[in-house]
Amino acid sequence: MIKSRILLAGTVIFALLSSTSTDAQVLQTQFPEMETSTADGKVVELPIDTNGKCTLLGLAFSKKSEDDLNTWMEPVYWTFIDKPDGKVDQLFGSQQYDVNAFFVPMFTGIKTAATKTAKKQALKKMDPRLIPSILFYRGKLKPYKESLDFKKKDIPYFFVLDENGTIVYATSGRYSDEKMAIVEDLVSQ
Repeated sequence: MIKSRILLAGTVIFALLSSTSTDAQVLQTQFPEMETSTADGKVVELPIDTNGKCTLLGLAFSKKSEDDLNTWMEPVYWTFIDKPDGKVDQLFGSQQYDVNAFFVPMFTGIKTAATKTAKKQALKKMDPRLIPSILFYRGKLKPYKESLDFKKKDIPYFFVLDENGTIVYATSGRYSDEKMAIVEDLVSQ
């Protein structure tokens, strides 16, 4: 138990030291209000509609960044949304989390016209269990690019918000076990 906590602490320190300046600049700031909608059209206001829960948000605003954001979907789903019942959990126990987890493809500029088509494709092609976790943003990128300090368009940005919508962790890029360990540690506090 002590060894695992020391290892986790080391992982957290390493990740914080190796995080980009983008990550550090947004920490402890309020996530900006963002109007999104589900594939079936229900409006979800972030962070207002997160119901006082810790919230994981993945944002992507280009096709390449969306591909990298997809690397987060399965691990986040199985960790935070619907943990599979299995022998490993029975042997070692499993942590239950009460968090929101959303992936947000951002349709901006000329791509806003593709939002309706993307929603239809999501309903048709995606695993139905994931659909409630996909929110679509349609609008301007500049306010989020500035407030969330997006530097590159070809990578996804991932945020952990506390119960009040304050950013407590920010990272970017593809999924990694190290990043997930930090996220799990934050939401289990």
